Amino acid sequence: MSAQSSVNEVRVTAAARLHLGFLDMNGGLGRNFGGLGLSVGGPRTRLTLRRADETLVEGAESERARRLLRKAQAALAPRSAHHLAIHQAIPAHSGLGSGTQLALAIAAALRRLEDLPLDPNADAALMERGARSGLGAGLFQDGGFVVDGGRGASGLTPPVIARLPFPPDWRILLVMDNNAQGLNGEREREAFAALPPFSEARAGEICRRVLMQALPALAEHDIAAFGEAITHIQTIVGDYFAPAQNGRRFTSARVEAVVARLLREGATGGGQTSWGPTGFAFVASQAEARRLAERARSDASADGLNIEIVEGLAHGARIDAIYARIA
Repeated sequence: MSAQSSVNEVRVTAAARLHLGFLDMNGGLGRNFGGLGLSVGGPRTRLTLRRADETLVEGAESERARRLLRKAQAALAPRSAHHLAIHQAIPAHSGLGSGTQLALAIAAALRRLEDLPLDPNADAALMERGARSGLGAGLFQDGGFVVDGGRGASGLTPPVIARLPFPPDWRILLVMDNNAQGLNGEREREAFAALPPFSEARAGEICRRVLMQALPALAEHDIAAFGEAITHIQTIVGDYFAPAQNGRRFTSARVEAVVARLLREGATGGGQTSWGPTGFAFVASQAEARRLAERARSDASADGLNIEIVEGLAHGARIDAIYARIA
């Protein structure tokens, strides 16, 4: 009898993402939030899932991963048990999409193992991710630079309405504060509830910057115009969220100071991803990124910060099936 193959194990690598700002927190047109996002080359979440006699979860973020796996199993494979190993995890509450990418990676691994079609949008809803943003699902699927259209009355995962490749020569400087965390959970919900109404004029200004500056600049590889658009959007959004961040545009004052220095010395498009504390700035080349990082690292290290150089990713999560041969 000829040998057949079946999936015995699935390995998933999911990349961090930058959330570069919301489009419309006014909601007067029937859709709320919308946003800009970019998939970046690090840090990453890496995991392995395989069938087992009883469910076992081990490795980084194991408690969080166990809850997520149970949720996915209940919906997708209620009579199966699995061994989940988290080899590497995006730092939690760092503004890099750790929770969403872990949830989507677990759901995708389970789907692939159980021979179910991949569906990041459905998984985002299933795993209760993306309440305000479709960026996580969109970037998990295909990477790149994306714009999502906000959450509408249907309650569906916000759709990706634009996607462009990030110029391969450009680099992103990440400024990471491992001693701080961005708002999350109940504190995040309370912060949103306490913020004042967002004006239509500000929402219109952000949307114009996206449509008429950021996206064309990406298409033409014009980093100066792209950076100007992102900095302007970050200023508007940062001022709006400042009351929830001790009156600052950044969660971490130390990160804010380093990003400001990077901008003074030649970077562009600086800001904070999501609630932070991670900050970012864009540069035109690897050589320029190294120069700026080296100049800033002494001060950053003294403040307990890390500066990493990453690239934009032109692909989504890697999902690899390992087959067992059956006689």
